[in-house]
Amino acid sequence: MIKLVLFILFFPSVVFSQETFLSLKKNKVNVRYGPGFNFQVKYVYNKINLPIKQIDQKENFRRIIDLKNNSGWIHVSQLKKANSIIILEDKVLFSEPTLFSQPIAKIISGRLLVINKCVNNWCKVKTENYSGWIKTNNIWGSIN
Repeated sequence: MIKLVLFILFFPSVVFSQETFLSLKKNKVNVRYGPGFNFQVKYVYNKINLPIKQIDQKENFRRIIDLKNNSGWIHVSQLKKANSIIILEDKVLFSEPTLFSQPIAKIISGRLLVINKCVNNWCKVKTENYSGWIKTNNIWGSIN
């Protein structure tokens, strides 16, 4: 019991770190090897609104992981509240949040969608060319 209390006191970020989804705020975001500007850039994202999962934090940096299991550290100024998802299977975009409404387009797996709002198991989303509703099963990202 004493060891557990000491572990929690000295490593609170390990015990209490929470996985949350965020989105990239800009079109060019540096991902670093460590939580500071003095760490070398590991790679660069070139996709605004890309959903990523925060797995740790240290001061103003967030450790993230993406859909392809790439990980690294991003400064908090380059991140925003989650507003997008990536679909993991082909989906149909509907005009209303029901399977009985007019189909608009087929959306291919891997497509990034920006969320407008969500109701039950449906989200109103937009792509570059279309806007409509999709079911929220089999997605990467958060609808909250």
